[in-house]
Amino acid sequence: MLPVNPDRFLADLHKLRSFGASGVGKGVVRRAFSDPDIESRKWLTEQYTGAGLTAQIDPVGTVWGLAEGKSLLIGSHSDTQPEGGWLDGALGVICGLELARAGAEAGLPVSAVSFQDEEGRFGVTTGSRIWGGFTSLEDADRLTDTDGVTFGEARARMADLTSDFPDPSRFKGFVECHIEQGPWLDKAGEAAGVVSSIVGIRDMRITFSGEQNHAGTTPMHLRKDAYQGMVAFQNLIAQRFRNLVTPSTVWTTGHVDLYPGSHSIVPGRCTFSMQWRDGEKPRLDRMEEVIREAAEEVAREKGLKLETSGMLSLDPVPMDDGFQAALARGAETIAPGRWRKMPSGALHDSTSVSAHMPVAMLFVPSINGISHAFEEDTREEDLVAGLQILAHAVAEIAA
Repeated sequence: MLPVNPDRFLADLHKLRSFGASGVGKGVVRRAFSDPDIESRKWLTEQYTGAGLTAQIDPVGTVWGLAEGKSLLIGSHSDTQPEGGWLDGALGVICGLELARAGAEAGLPVSAVSFQDEEGRFGVTTGSRIWGGFTSLEDADRLTDTDGVTFGEARARMADLTSDFPDPSRFKGFVECHIEQGPWLDKAGEAAGVVSSIVGIRDMRITFSGEQNHAGTTPMHLRKDAYQGMVAFQNLIAQRFRNLVTPSTVWTTGHVDLYPGSHSIVPGRCTFSMQWRDGEKPRLDRMEEVIREAAEEVAREKGLKLETSGMLSLDPVPMDDGFQAALARGAETIAPGRWRKMPSGALHDSTSVSAHMPVAMLFVPSINGISHAFEEDTREEDLVAGLQILAHAVAEIAA
């Protein structure tokens, strides 16, 4: 087991929280490239240097602490949602910092990282996706946030701090520690989850266009109501998914835009998001077929025009078997009988990093399963247990 210092680890976690602390519980507002985010990355650079690592910030704002030689990479992200918790991503970043310090003390090369914009101000896991080769820097620079700011404009705020991307070949693998962001470990009173895979995601927009008209004088049977098309579509896919999905399959419409958006006008256009997640690629593909067939059927029956956007497509990512085994041995040592293997229903930077190297993840409980909210929290004994499990596994893997 690497000689980690739990008190120092917890102190650093709380220090990172101070950059963008919301004043509500332990909440944090530290969006990518905001002032608190940039200041936290400067602080992290200082910590990496103090740990004997070579600190650098790459062109997209990801902060690296690089050990000499071929090393194991540990980390996550430190940006937050618009209203975020103090541990989402930050836990993995500070685990990386503490394990790098302990690795240096033990003579094992451990590097650390905090990826930029995992939370998606501009995209999906933007910093790691660029480094992983899924998105070019040129394409990423054209991405915009909800205020119309481009990624290129935002990253220019850190231009005087940045240097090159590190060569992925210098790392032997990547391990990411994260809060579960779900209820299962907390409800079971378990200390850790060894992640078996990260689910695949499909994400697209669907638009039904009908006929805008007066809400008081247009008879129901003559309407071409785009919103009612969306409602019919939702009911239809729920029926058709019934014999296709598993209890862990999820699908979500998280954004609906009605035009022109007036109480007294039959909506002429409805654009909505459609996202679905599952651990099996064939099921994701079949769900796409059902979604497209249902949308076409509804459009045809209701006299609507159908348009679909391009689709974000991320396949499920299995975790490395050897790394999983090392984490499992660490978990059984630190929390015997109080851990499980489990899939991740959320996307993480490990998905992108897997393009370059073996990856693995460890979860610790989220109290009441809450995340992406100011109320997000984890008991300190569970945070320390996660660090100690990693200390066992990393000592084995890095050696």
